[in-house]
Amino acid sequence: MKNIRIYNEYSKAEENTASFLRRFWIYQRERFPLLGHGLLVIAFSFSAIAYSRICRGVEGFVDWTTFLVGVFTTVSLFFLVRVFDEFKDAKEDALYRKELPVPRGVVTFTELKKMGLGVVCLQIILNAIFFPKMLMLYALVITYLCLMGKEFFVATWLKKHQFWYVVSHMFIIPLIDIYASGLDWLLADANAPKGLLFFFVVSYMNGIVLEIGRKIKSPRDEQKGVQTYSAILGSRQSVEIWLGILFITLLFSLLASNYAGYGWLAYGILMVLFVLCSIPAFLFMRNESSKHAKAIELSSAVWTIAMYLSLGAVPMLERLLYGG
Repeated sequence: MKNIRIYNEYSKAEENTASFLRRFWIYQRERFPLLGHGLLVIAFSFSAIAYSRICRGVEGFVDWTTFLVGVFTTVSLFFLVRVFDEFKDAKEDALYRKELPVPRGVVTFTELKKMGLGVVCLQIILNAIFFPKMLMLYALVITYLCLMGKEFFVATWLKKHQFWYVVSHMFIIPLIDIYASGLDWLLADANAPKGLLFFFVVSYMNGIVLEIGRKIKSPRDEQKGVQTYSAILGSRQSVEIWLGILFITLLFSLLASNYAGYGWLAYGILMVLFVLCSIPAFLFMRNESSKHAKAIELSSAVWTIAMYLSLGAVPMLERLLYGG
């Protein structure tokens, strides 16, 4: 079943019969936009390396070959997360989300499997050539990703316990963060700075902010069979939880800033960001419209990017441009 092309009422002959490159373009545009996701993961990777170097008190940045190979690895690891999700969610997507690229036959499971294997081979080859020491951290990420793909062998239980589902799956983000930061401390044969623990917690919580934020929907946008937090918990409670997670992330970002010695200006910027990103949540609680639900999703993305820029990227760029 997984080796044949699937067709449904959303299928388009011109898409399904197009060249592989055309069909992959359609797939990535809808399921893993390389530009948007790529920019976010580049900020994620740059900031993890930068924060590690700032906490270690070393000057400059890692060499650009290391950074570019590391970015390819981190971006493609997140792509693998998407590929694994396609297999994991296949039954639900075929029943309730037929408009997605895989259920409507744009790409097949066989093609996804080949893409995934190709990406893994390329990741291993590049890491083995440029920094074989990183293969240890890479293997840790891949092992956890494979366990996620199997739902830790308790799929039925996790489906019934959404809290533990999210808690368990979000660990992939700080694990990729550990890999990214290791491009600094591990390759330098140094101990990982303790402040990275705060940074990793921020990454973990950011993942939950994004996950909940994209699954808060207006009542008119809820779909049968599609699990959203607004459907499971109710609109108000899901938004309150999102705000609570956002606030916890703020606290750990302040701790991370304090450890790195950023000072009061950084604290102020983070708190202003928190207030601004919270506004859509309060608007949604007053009027549960599609527009306000979408604004929460957008705020989740803005918050996440802002966190990485604030904690690592901007301070590092300031040091590279102006010294100090």
